[in-house]
Amino acid sequence: MNRATTAPICLCLPTNRACPATIAALHDEAAYAARRFGTDVSLLILDSCDDRTRAEHSRTVAALPPTPRVTVHHLSEQSQRDFLHRAIERAGLPEPERLLHLMVPTAVSYGACTNRAFLLATALGCRSVHRRDSDSTYQLHNDEPVFPIQHELPWLGRPATEAAAGVTRTDVDPDLIHRPVSLAGASFIGELSVDIGEIRRLDESVYHDVVSLWAPGGWPLERKRQLVEESFRGAGTAPFSGDQSTLTRVDPMRVDMCNIAFDHAVYDRIPLPPATDTIGSDYFLLHLIHDAGLPGILHNRHIENFHTPERRTDTGFPAYQRRFVKFLLSMLYFHHVYDRMAAAGDQLLDDQQRVRPEAITGLLRESTLLDRAENTWRLDRIDVSYRKLGGRYADFADRIAEERDRLLDQAQRDVEDFIHLIGAWPALVRAARTTVLGHEDATE
Repeated sequence: MNRATTAPICLCLPTNRACPATIAALHDEAAYAARRFGTDVSLLILDSCDDRTRAEHSRTVAALPPTPRVTVHHLSEQSQRDFLHRAIERAGLPEPERLLHLMVPTAVSYGACTNRAFLLATALGCRSVHRRDSDSTYQLHNDEPVFPIQHELPWLGRPATEAAAGVTRTDVDPDLIHRPVSLAGASFIGELSVDIGEIRRLDESVYHDVVSLWAPGGWPLERKRQLVEESFRGAGTAPFSGDQSTLTRVDPMRVDMCNIAFDHAVYDRIPLPPATDTIGSDYFLLHLIHDAGLPGILHNRHIENFHTPERRTDTGFPAYQRRFVKFLLSMLYFHHVYDRMAAAGDQLLDDQQRVRPEAITGLLRESTLLDRAENTWRLDRIDVSYRKLGGRYADFADRIAEERDRLLDQAQRDVEDFIHLIGAWPALVRAARTTVLGHEDATE
């Protein structure tokens, strides 16, 4: 298919680590999209690295070959902050400093970096966001890179009835086939998406006990066992051998945020949770799109995942493990919301098939009233499991023991922050449409 589009797309790379090779590879995907589909591509690099690494990235960007219809925007975190400050000021919202902190927190936030991409893509006039990660790479097939954008770009925002002609198979209820395609994605091959493989190598039973903690507490043991077996494994290890794509309600367990694309009609309405130091905080929209019955395309152009070594250093190890613990604690609230979103179904949408933000905030508010006993139990189980492993895992258990009350408070406050951001989001999106990016690096 070679269909010209009326609005550009945003191919986005958030990063806080050195990744010059990834930047060059992403530029190749942008060039492929422009050449194959006749679309303008804004290649957006959101760079939260230190000065030295960011300078290396700037040299990489400067060396990229000029490519028709591809514009590269390389933004430092300060440039991103400046843009958001202007957008928040233009929106005239209360508590502007709180909003700026939720959008550009001092700690790591997977949701916040993607929210910045959503607003910056809006400022650039883009119709979709296609996200990749710096700790992944493209597969090769017949010595050519396997670009996910091949399946993402043609159908986002178009009626599923049209997309049905361009996929391998269709598995969408006839009542939903008139709705727009809101999501396109695949998974990954290679290492686990969460860097906890060492736990499995040290003690299989401890791995099972820890990973099962992201299930609701009331699940039966067999269902938890099944969850553990499929968790964080992506598409396994088999390399790409040929295209397969399904028009369907995309199961959030079958896609990964390193290999995803959203139509603007979704992220114009709802942001991602801005939780800090919490892995998995950027997956909320996958559940929402599925539960609301919005069609998507599930394909098999999986990205190859790998882990960078900083997560296993003396400073990186406890920081990453803390993010994993906070992910487990967040599940108390999100399982409550996910269950009720699944039950609500069509009620999550308005009469124009758009997500209703007020329906989501209502469910989130309910979740903040939950008893924390289940999370206390999770922390108890983590303590026992990590002490069984000994060494630096036992040392980490000591740290968590000192932080118990703070972690419980933070998990609930993260939900309250999400509610606040959803309330401000429509005004932020409107303001972003008329806010210029500033003096960031941009090359064509």
